Amino acid sequence: MLLPGSLRHGAKLACIAVLWHCITHERSRMTQASRPVYLRLRDQIAAAILDGRYAEGALLPSVRAFAAAQGANPLTVAKAYHQFQTEGLVHVQRGVGMYVAEGAAEALRSSERESFLRQEWPEIAARIRLLEINPADLLEIAP
Repeated sequence: MLLPGSLRHGAKLACIAVLWHCITHERSRMTQASRPVYLRLRDQIAAAILDGRYAEGALLPSVRAFAAAQGANPLTVAKAYHQFQTEGLVHVQRGVGMYVAEGAAEALRSSERESFLRQEWPEIAARIRLLEINPADLLEIAP
C-alpha cells in the first residue's frame, strides 16, 4: 500500500478519510454539472442520511416540498426517491410519506465506500505517487 509503515492504523484511516473528503469534494464540484438531475438530488438526500440530517426512521420531505426547495421537477424528485425505495433505503407508508429505513445510513456508507475504493481510489493513489506526496503530510494540511 502507498502509506508508509511508520503510520499507525488509525493514522492511515484518518489519512484515507482526509483524502476521500478532499478528492470527492473536488470531484463532485467538477462532475455535478454533467450528472443527471435525479442523481444530484439523490446525492443530496444520501448525504443528509449519512450525516444524520435525515435519521433512521425520519420522514423525508414530500416529493413536492423537496422539488420546490430544490427548484426541481416533482417527477425528477420522485425518480430519485424511487431509487432509494428500490435499494431498500426508505420505506413508504401509503398516504403518509417515505421514511428512512433502519440501517440505511450504514448501507449507504458501505456502498459509497466500496464504490470509492473501486472507482476513485486507484486514480487518487496513482496521483499521490506521481506527485510524490507523503500521505502523512496530507493530515497536516487537512481542513
